[in-house]
Amino acid sequence: MQILPTLLAGAVAILQAWNPSPRIIRSEPLLVRAVIDGDTIDVSTVGRVRLLGIDAPELGRGYDTAAPFAHEAKVRLTSLVLHRWVRLEQEGQALDAYDRHLAYVLTDDGQFINAVLVREGLARVSARAPLTRLPALQRAEAEAQAARRGMWGSAPSIPPTEYTRRSGATKPPPQTYKQPAQKKTNAKKKKKK
Repeated sequence: MQILPTLLAGAVAILQAWNPSPRIIRSEPLLVRAVIDGDTIDVSTVGRVRLLGIDAPELGRGYDTAAPFAHEAKVRLTSLVLHRWVRLEQEGQALDAYDRHLAYVLTDDGQFINAVLVREGLARVSARAPLTRLPALQRAEAEAQAARRGMWGSAPSIPPTEYTRRSGATKPPPQTYKQPAQKKTNAKKKKKK
């Protein structure tokens, strides 16, 4: 009977030592060359990096209209990282469907940029797999929601219907096509002769 508790204690120790969570790989300092949108940057020697675990509103491309807070998210990310040295922490899948690197972004002073954007209501948590930093992102989102920051604030103002048409106004009657009257110039000339 003494063997069973010993085996159980050994199994627990082995399970605690074996950590199935993915390993985080931290880069050397890298320079941010450009900010593409509210959750994508271009980093020297790496290329495009999508901020892991978050999703910022999409900028309008071509004929599409930008989502509310898309421009603000890009401006804020630009102010935080453009032309600055950052470290990337990669965890799990290295690339997304668009061949962008997936990573957490940290400044030299330890600021977790992904969480900053979420805390300010300029991005939301969108983790599709268990992540090491997911609890920090979830706390940041809860804080933004409680304080009604950014996208968690009041709904964007949409002009009322009176903005495009006066209330009570009816549609104008449909235009009908009228055939132009035939010229009678030749007929008049013949009568004069």
